[in-house]
Amino acid sequence: MPAPILKPSQRDPRDVYPTDRYQPADPVWVYRGGTWCAGVVETASAGAATVTYRPSGSRGTGVDTITASYVLPRAETDPMLDHALH
Repeated sequence: MPAPILKPSQRDPRDVYPTDRYQPADPVWVYRGGTWCAGVVETASAGAATVTYRPSGSRGTGVDTITASYVLPRAETDPMLDHALH
């Protein structure tokens, strides 16, 4: 599945999973810098998830703590982030 096209504010609230539904190492999309970026969950609680993500087109990574509307499940593999999962 390619990166989502909707901005977080355009998502139907019924489609937004609570952050405590995510587990460490879950692949996710993270909305940062005006675009959806591939990421991996580090930890999650009822209020937010901490995610390592790859800013669009970058080989480096960032880490951020985000709320539910800015994260969603990712099925597409990202070779820069998911190598440890295989």
